[in-house]
Amino acid sequence: MQPAMHIPRLPALARHALPHVLEGTLIPVALFYGGLRLVGPAGALAAALAWSYAALLRRALLGRRIPGLLLLGALGLTLRTAISLATGSLFVYFLQPTIGTVATALAFLLSLPTGRPLAERLARDFVPLPPAVIAHPVVRRLFVRISLLWAFVLLANAAITIALLLTEAIPTFLVTRTLATIVLMGGAVAASTVWFRWALRRHGLLAT
Repeated sequence: MQPAMHIPRLPALARHALPHVLEGTLIPVALFYGGLRLVGPAGALAAALAWSYAALLRRALLGRRIPGLLLLGALGLTLRTAISLATGSLFVYFLQPTIGTVATALAFLLSLPTGRPLAERLARDFVPLPPAVIAHPVVRRLFVRISLLWAFVLLANAAITIALLLTEAIPTFLVTRTLATIVLMGGAVAASTVWFRWALRRHGLLAT
């Protein structure tokens, strides 16, 4: 029998994720909204971009490691901002990450026939999973189902974003889309975690 594993509970995961949600979602949306109201589209774009680079600068000044994803995010936001300013369209600004969301959903789906579901690869980044646990038939089926869950959640998020872009003014879109994203993604994280813990505990692979 394999030794039981320890996986953080939802409250611990939530406490760990909250600073990232504030820094990466809520504060940028608030700055964008404020810039849009006070200055206009150009001010909103500048405020969001300035916050992204401020996050990089803060880490550099504190001597903290700058995650590669954060750096890539800043570069991607710079490109989005440049394209939006060139086209004069906020629609294009918000449509670009939605295309990325659809691409990620397709990546989850396309990973299934390979026998290496994307959920498995991502789980390894957060939880040290012994090879014997990963090879367990129940765990392998679970990774397939969680990959399907995330594919449909991401597609739903993209569909909601496009629908709001086409029907709502930008200020309303910002608030509604942010809330919808937090609910969808937070619900998917909670469901995945609870589902994973339940399956492992049921088969004696998780310490209580």
